[in-house]
Order: sequence, then structure tokens, then C-alpha cells
Amino acid sequence: MLNFSVKRIYRFNGDSALKAIVDVAIGEEFLVKGFRLVEGKNGLFVAVPRQQGSDGKWYGTVFPLTEEAKRELDRVILEFFEDEQ
Repeated sequence: MLNFSVKRIYRFNGDSALKAIVDVAIGEEFLVKGFRLVEGKNGLFVAVPRQQGSDGKWYGTVFPLTEEAKRELDRVILEFFEDEQ
């Protein structure tokens, strides 16, 4: 059973594509900081936390391993964002 919950959200106002930074708990054991909620061409989407490498490129640091986990993570973050407006 997947158990994601939003612990903190940092909202951004204005015309930027970045709408929020979200910290998500996985169960009661782990906190993952830095999911990004971005407004894309096809609407809002959740982007994974990332870190800049020594080559200047950005690399994801956290990845859902299943489609089910990705869908549930997206659902929890998007619902929280919309409910808290």
C-alpha cells in the first residue's frame, strides 16, 4: 500500500511556470524534499527533485519505480495543491 502525504508546500505567485515546491512523506519513515509542481503546455505536472552535476546539467535524484507509485504521487500532490488554494 502506497502512503504519500504532503508535509510542506512552498507556493510561487506570478507568471513563472514553477508553481510550487513540495516536500512529501513516504509513510512515516522518509521525507523527500524538492518535488516541483510545474505548469507545462498540457497543464500541471509533478517533476522529481534534481541536483546539478559538475557538467552543469541537472539530474533527477528521486524516481518512482512503478507507474502506480507515479500516479499516486502525482494525485496526492495535485489534490493538495488544488485544495489549498
